[in-house]
Amino acid sequence: MSGQHLSLPLVLVGMPGSGKSRVGRALAARLCVPHVDSDDLVVEEAGVPISQIFSEQGEGTFREMEARAVERALTRRAVISLGGGAVTTPRVRELLRGCSVVHLDVAHEELLRRTAKKTHRPLLLPDPDVALRRLREEREHLYRGVATADVHSDSRPVSRVVEDILLLMGGAPDVVQVRGTSPYPVLIGHGLMAQVADGVRADATKVLLVHPASVSAPAARLTQVLEGRGVEVHTLVHPDAEEGKTLDVAAAGWDAAGAARLGRTDTVIGLGGGATTDVAGFIAATWLRGVEVVQAPTTLLGMVDAAVGGKTGINTPAGKNLVGAFHPPVRVVEDLDLLGTLPVEDLRAGLGEVVKCGLIADAEILELLSRDPGGALDPASPTLHELVVRSVDVKADVVGQDLRESGLREVLNYGHTLAHAIEKCEGYSWRHGDAVSVGCVFAAELARDLGLLGEDEVAAHRLALSALGLPTHYAGAPLKDLVDAMLSDKKVRGGHLRFVLLEGLQNPVVRRVGPEQLRAPAERIGIDVR
Repeated sequence: MSGQHLSLPLVLVGMPGSGKSRVGRALAARLCVPHVDSDDLVVEEAGVPISQIFSEQGEGTFREMEARAVERALTRRAVISLGGGAVTTPRVRELLRGCSVVHLDVAHEELLRRTAKKTHRPLLLPDPDVALRRLREEREHLYRGVATADVHSDSRPVSRVVEDILLLMGGAPDVVQVRGTSPYPVLIGHGLMAQVADGVRADATKVLLVHPASVSAPAARLTQVLEGRGVEVHTLVHPDAEEGKTLDVAAAGWDAAGAARLGRTDTVIGLGGGATTDVAGFIAATWLRGVEVVQAPTTLLGMVDAAVGGKTGINTPAGKNLVGAFHPPVRVVEDLDLLGTLPVEDLRAGLGEVVKCGLIADAEILELLSRDPGGALDPASPTLHELVVRSVDVKADVVGQDLRESGLREVLNYGHTLAHAIEKCEGYSWRHGDAVSVGCVFAAELARDLGLLGEDEVAAHRLALSALGLPTHYAGAPLKDLVDAMLSDKKVRGGHLRFVLLEGLQNPVVRRVGPEQLRAPAERIGIDVR
């Protein structure tokens, strides 16, 4: 493997049978970008198979069509696989000048093994052995002349070849797939602003970019990327945090969409924290009864919770998130570089949701936090990167099975019944992750009283959260006010409180609980129960 740093669009060239299409498809999937095969573009234009073009119109006509196909393909941020003979055309070599081009180099014996029994390559008939030797002699210098890098393929698995190319590209983001009826990828890594724009559909002409003033700098960079692709960008700047999740903000979004004449093929982008992704998703869900939304969370809380799962909504005097819709995004892009400007208090609060994921599903999250609590607060650390990937994976696994919270998804609300009540009683001045931290300890104390958890497991809650500097006690509103707020919780059925509890770590269950059962655990975490 040789070469220099590569970027998109990335072109694959090489002999017939070198694996350009297979590698191209796999590489594009890893990068979450389209794969374009020049042969497919030619067939699309001609309306007949390539073999028929050769037999009826000749190779010259095919090469002219191929050059036009290459020119079209290079306008896209994609992985592009060229036909083996494309580089023999001077126009194609001219188009490739300055592009990132990978030459897939394969030994003759391996090429012969791959192509000997294939009949769809007219230039290899009737004797593939002789034809391949002749084509290599004619084309080898042309491949190397246009190549930015040479990667040896041979008999290695496609995945290994892809990893070699990704290394030359500086790596690829981690991708967590959210499955279900409306699947989408969550990209996690560094320097991913262009990937946000990649989520906008090719036929979109306009974008409504929703963001708070605090992320104006990345919003300006994203706007530049979008406008560079010919997309018209309209913006809605909203108040920070929960003040941005109001009916007035949503109405301002609808007005902005109307003024921009945002159509069904256009896109809403949410760039900001959890409040931004919630309200941006709600605007997208309700404008024209639903347009696509791309979520680009800029806070840890947004990355591990709010932006993933398709829940959208606003707050009302009746409670938090009681008005909203299920509207999955087409893509979520989590650029960890954006955490570098996040106040440490906000980063720490986001870890409340991370610990929750460890408690309900992934014990390795708790191990990572125990081994490297400092790394969990460092946006550049591999520890935080892995914590985000693991937390997103926990949520993706659940929401992929239960988008509309008809059962399983309730387990993600561990700690949230009390947390939402605290937030409401405190006028949403508490950070959500801090409230979740207290809520998890309360749930553990309640589970102990019900015989579901032991003393050591309750202590593990307190230790994991307090080691990160997260709160484990609350002495604000009295229990009666908190209960009143909890009765508006989404899990309430028939006027009865229902809590997500743990029957052993990583084993969530839902239990109906009476108000009197709340007194003892509430008192143990500092709540006034009088």
